[in-house]
Amino acid sequence: MKNIPLYEVRPISNLKEMLVSSTEIFGEKPAFLVKEKGIEGYVPVSYKKFKADVDAFGTALISLGLKDKRIALIGESRYEWAVSYLATVNGTGITVPLDKELPVTEIESLLTRSSASAIIFSGHLKEQIDKILGNISSIKHYICMDDIEGQENIVSFSTLLNKGYQLMNAGDTSFIDSTIDNEAVSMLLFTSGTTDQSKAVMLSHSNICSNLMAMCSMLYIDSSDTFLSILPIHHTYECTCGFLCPLYRGSTIAHCEGLRHIVKNLQESKATVMLGVPLIFEAMYKRIWDTAAKKPGMVKKLKIAIKVSNALRKLNINLTKKLFALVHNNFGGKIRLFISGAAAIDPEVPKGFRSLGIHMVQGYGLTECSPIVALNRDVDFNDRAAGLPLPNLEVKIDNPDDDGIGEIIVKGSSIMKGYYENEEANRKVFKDGWFHTGDAGYMDKEGFIYITGRKKNVIVTKNGKNIYPEEIETLIANSPCIKESMVYGKEDESSGDVVVSCIVVPDMENINAILGEGEASPEKVKQIIHAEIKTVNSKLVNYKHIKNIHIRDNELAKTTTKKIKRFMEEKV
Repeated sequence: MKNIPLYEVRPISNLKEMLVSSTEIFGEKPAFLVKEKGIEGYVPVSYKKFKADVDAFGTALISLGLKDKRIALIGESRYEWAVSYLATVNGTGITVPLDKELPVTEIESLLTRSSASAIIFSGHLKEQIDKILGNISSIKHYICMDDIEGQENIVSFSTLLNKGYQLMNAGDTSFIDSTIDNEAVSMLLFTSGTTDQSKAVMLSHSNICSNLMAMCSMLYIDSSDTFLSILPIHHTYECTCGFLCPLYRGSTIAHCEGLRHIVKNLQESKATVMLGVPLIFEAMYKRIWDTAAKKPGMVKKLKIAIKVSNALRKLNINLTKKLFALVHNNFGGKIRLFISGAAAIDPEVPKGFRSLGIHMVQGYGLTECSPIVALNRDVDFNDRAAGLPLPNLEVKIDNPDDDGIGEIIVKGSSIMKGYYENEEANRKVFKDGWFHTGDAGYMDKEGFIYITGRKKNVIVTKNGKNIYPEEIETLIANSPCIKESMVYGKEDESSGDVVVSCIVVPDMENINAILGEGEASPEKVKQIIHAEIKTVNSKLVNYKHIKNIHIRDNELAKTTTKKIKRFMEEKV
């Protein structure tokens, strides 16, 4: 490990303290860039205005009798979501962020499981919320982020916000004077359930603040940065890293209008930092080269420019913004850092973006860890690794095999309080003070953590060989003819042994480009896919060879952070 000092961070013990100090330091600087109807582009909202709105909304929530209650929060990434979150945790009660993509039955189930007393929801979800109105006895208040006309049982965000300001002007300090128990459960977060049904993770202010300080000591973020928020904000990765982190460091947050608007919003916001998942960054990088391929000789010119640029950078001469101006201008001209999380990324992608003058790192975490466990630094990174452990955490490899691969276990101040009302699950993951992540991996001599796969997903053959599906899926992903895949173990009826099997979704756009429109018959597609899998097998030892291939047209079931729901797919 390189002996490079950590960045200085200001100490914070809870999110209320964080918001107060950020407002004192950054005052009139924009905390958010928001979209307003009838106005072109983004409109700034200052730190002072944001804090005032949080105080007013929190005051109104307490006036409804919601002190120390659980308040569910569901909707797209937007200003009202941010206000609602901090108005809840900074003096009112416990926040329960929910995934806006969930079906109505699941929303109703999670509201019941969490014993929520109120739900704050986006107007886009009104149809779903109407179906559960009155069904859950614990919910006394339905609050819509958008204005609602003529519905007595729903109150609008703006109405409550105005009420809060009126109460504060009349001397109500119930929210502002609230004290925070740093160690108490303040966030109840349901996991996305890629390998099992969702569990409710209990986090505290101390957990989140510890994670914020640790990650910001490893990666440089400051008040000159603008984040474009593109991921689901209910997810801890985006909530901690793309919402709370910028507010802590005095940065500005611009909410994306949707994935198809990323480039447009990058240009409008002049964003400098963007968090994403591998699927998004890999698609963006691929698009750069696909665009170049449409112009004769452009790919060759781009490759030569990258070689020249890389040679100059070794001499501390950086001409990337000039040499690759088209790429930078397409992203708004200011982007300096991409951060990838939620799954492993193809190492060629961060290396490629870096060659074009956009630094890129990846990290690793879990909701249970608030969420970051390891992070590649901007000054110390390895594109094949998940990152270095955060300074507030101890990380070990439990029971390593001959290759040094074992379960990643963690101990430290940002580890959850436990799973809500699930002692059986708590006993499984907490042993001798260590949290068992369920992820398999190893550490190198420099301290970098490498993830080989989920412990639950490992395929064990009869002769005791361990096969990690994610390793094989990474190789499959290099094929331009395969859109996505899922590798799993299946018992062979004749031998009784477990054989490696694979579900493959072909990339028909690329296959049609190879064969020509109308030529891609099912038989020819099958031939191409089998040839691609044969190439993958040639790079693997025999016992890891894929023996069964199932080709299908429809995409694999995924969470909102684009992780495959293996437990669902394996039932098919």
